[in-house]
Amino acid sequence: MKKNWLSFFLVFFLINSVTVYGQAIDIASMLKKYNVSWDVPGTSSYQSMPIGNGDIGLNVWTEPNGDLSFYISKTDAWGEETKERGPWMKEGGVLMKLGLVHISIVHNPFKNGDYFRQVLKLNSSEIEITEGSGEKSIQLKIWVDANNPVIHIESKTKQPVTLKIKLDDWRTSGGGDTILNKTNSIEWYHKNSSNADSHIRDIVFGANIRGKGFSTVNNTILQSQTPSSNQNISIYPFTKNNLINDWQKDVQNQIKAIDKINIETARKAHQKWWDNFWHRSWIFIEGDSNATKVTQGYILQRFVTACAGRGIYPIKFNGSIFTVDNPDYKQDEKNIPMDADFREWGGQYWFQNTRAMYWPRLMAGDFDMMQPLFKMYANILPANQKQIKQYYNHAGAYFAETSPFWGGLLYMGPEVKENWTGHYFTPILELSMMMLDYFEYTNDTAFAKNTLLPVASNGILFFDKHFSRDSSGKLLLDPDNSIEMFWKVHNPAPDIAGLHAILNRLINLPDGIVNDSLRKEWKKFQSELPQLPTGAKNDKEVLLPYTGPQTVVSHNYENPELYAIYPFRLYGLGKPDLQLAQNTFNERGIKEKGCWFQDPIQAAMLGYAAIAKQDVVFNLTRKAANLKFLAFWDKAADYLPDEDNGGNGENGLQQMLMQVDGKKIILLPAWPKGWDVTFKLNAPYKTTISGKVENGKLVDLIVFPSFRKTDIIFLK
Repeated sequence: MKKNWLSFFLVFFLINSVTVYGQAIDIASMLKKYNVSWDVPGTSSYQSMPIGNGDIGLNVWTEPNGDLSFYISKTDAWGEETKERGPWMKEGGVLMKLGLVHISIVHNPFKNGDYFRQVLKLNSSEIEITEGSGEKSIQLKIWVDANNPVIHIESKTKQPVTLKIKLDDWRTSGGGDTILNKTNSIEWYHKNSSNADSHIRDIVFGANIRGKGFSTVNNTILQSQTPSSNQNISIYPFTKNNLINDWQKDVQNQIKAIDKINIETARKAHQKWWDNFWHRSWIFIEGDSNATKVTQGYILQRFVTACAGRGIYPIKFNGSIFTVDNPDYKQDEKNIPMDADFREWGGQYWFQNTRAMYWPRLMAGDFDMMQPLFKMYANILPANQKQIKQYYNHAGAYFAETSPFWGGLLYMGPEVKENWTGHYFTPILELSMMMLDYFEYTNDTAFAKNTLLPVASNGILFFDKHFSRDSSGKLLLDPDNSIEMFWKVHNPAPDIAGLHAILNRLINLPDGIVNDSLRKEWKKFQSELPQLPTGAKNDKEVLLPYTGPQTVVSHNYENPELYAIYPFRLYGLGKPDLQLAQNTFNERGIKEKGCWFQDPIQAAMLGYAAIAKQDVVFNLTRKAANLKFLAFWDKAADYLPDEDNGGNGENGLQQMLMQVDGKKIILLPAWPKGWDVTFKLNAPYKTTISGKVENGKLVDLIVFPSFRKTDIIFLK
C-alpha cells in the first residue's frame, strides 16, 4: 500500500504542553445525575428496570397497587422450546426466565396516586422504592449481590406490616417446571425433557426463596408470621448440570454458605465492587441537548452489560437476560403475544451481533466481562477441529456465524448451495483480532498462550489448508461469503483484511508465546495473501467487497469492504492510504444507523466527527417506544432490548475520544465541536488516559503509567 501523508499532519506534543492537575473525580456524585427515577408505578414488565450481578438479572417494576414484581433471569438457564413460535426458536436452546415473583404488603395502604418513587441508584446498583408518605410510608430496596449468587429484598415501614411473597410460574403445566412442597421457603426448578438436545438435557435451574420469620401458606406463597417494620427476603438462584436430587442438595449448600456472610458485610463488599467498576472508566459529556442524553445512554448501556456480563455464557444480543413480556409482538402482520421466555432469533449466538457488546469492554476496562465470550469459543474449538478433519481431511477450525453455546459445524464444501452463513468463515478472524487486543491491553501471557494462540492459530491454519492457490501462488478464497451480504464470491474483502491484520500481529508476538517454527509458517502464509480488492466508484478509487465484476446479488444491509477499516483496522487515521478509506466510506452503498450497523465506529476511525456524533446520538437515544427504561433499545433487526444498538453506540463514542494503534494513542481524533467532556479510558499496555475537553482544548490530562505520555498523538 502506498503512503499518503498529505491528508493529515501528526503533531507530537510534549506532555508539559498540556495542563496536568491530577484532581480527584467524584464519580459517585457525577453518576447520581444519571440515576433513573420514576414517579409513576407500572402496569407490566414493559415498565421494568434492570438490575443484576453479572450472572443473575432482574426486571423490576411496581404495580399500581404497590406490589413489587420482578422476573428472575440467569445467564446459564438454558431450556428447550416447548411451543412452536417460529423459525430459530428451537435452535440452540432457549435462555429462559427462572420465574416471576410478586411481593405485596397485606392491607397495603398505598393507593395509586399517592407519593411514589422508584430509583435505580447506579453507583451502588440497587433499586429503592418509596410508596406513600408519613407514618404510612413504605420503603423497599432490592439488590443482587455483586459477589454472591443471591437477591436481597429489604422492607422498611413506619408501622409493622405483613409481607407476602408469591411465585408466579407459567411453565408448571407441561413446561418442565416443578414447585416443591417446602417448609418455610418456596423452591422450584426447571428440568429439560429427555427429548431435548443432549447439550441441555441435563440442565436443572431454579431458585429458593426464604426470609427470617416467614412461613409457607402453600407451595407458591410465603408470608411473614408476625407484622414487622424491618423484613428481609433472600432468593437463591441456582443452575446445575446434573440430577434433580443433586440440584436440591447443592441449593441448600449454597444457601448455608451465603447465609454465613453478614448482610451488612455483603452490602459493603457489593457497593465496593460497583464503586470500583465505575472507577475503571467514565465519559461525562456537556454541551448541546444531546450531550446529557448520550452520556446517560452510554452509562446505562455499560450498566446493563455489567449486570449480565460475568456469567457462564456471553451476553445474548437479542435481549440479554432482560427480555420482557411482549403482548405487541407481530408475526406475519398478526398480533401474537409472547411471554418473557421468547426472543426473536432464538438461543443461538450470532457472532456478528454478539461482538458489538464486547469491543467496547477494552477501553472501558471491563476485561472480566470479556471472559465468558472467550471461554465459550475456546470450549467450542476442539469439537470444531474434529469436524473440520472429518469433513475436509485437513487441520484447523473456524466458528460458525450462528452457533449454539456448544458450537458445531455443518459440512460446507464448494458444492453446497449458497446461503446466508454457510460459507461464512470470518468470525474466528475477528475474534482473534479481539483476543490480540485483549492481550495488548492486559499483558496476560497465560491468556495469550492458552486461549489466544489456540484460537488464532487454528483459524489461520483453516484458511491455509482449506483454500487453494491461484496461478501466481496467491491464496484463492473461493467459494467464500463476503459476510452475509454476498454469497460464495471470489476473495471477499473481510477475510483478506482479517488475514492480513491477524498474521501481522501474530508474527510479532513475543518469543515466549510463539516459537520460531510457527512464526516461519505464518510468514510463508502471509507472503501468499492476495491484496484487498479495489476499483472505482463515481470516479474515485475505493475498496471493493470482493474481487472481480461486482455483479453478485446482495442479500443484506452491510458494507463488507469497510471491514478493512473496522474491525481489522488496516486503514484509518495515521495510516497509509487514508483517502482510499475515506472514499470507500463516502461511497458506501448502505448508510444506516443503530442496531448492528458499524457506521459510527468507522466514521470516527476516519476522523468524521459530525457523522460519528450523529450516529452515536441515534444509537444512545434509541429507546424502544413501548419500554420505559431508557437503555432498553428498539429492536430494529434484532429483538428488544437490542444490545447491538447500545454496544455500537459505546464503541463509536469511545473511538471519537481515543484511538489506539500498537503503542500509539491518538486523542480526540473525531471529537465534535460544542461538546465538553470529562473522561477516563483504558489503552494497551495497562495504560489509562484521563482528562477533560473544555471549549475544544484538552486539559487536566493524566497518563498512567507516566512514561506512556510520549506515545500520545494529537491530529491537526
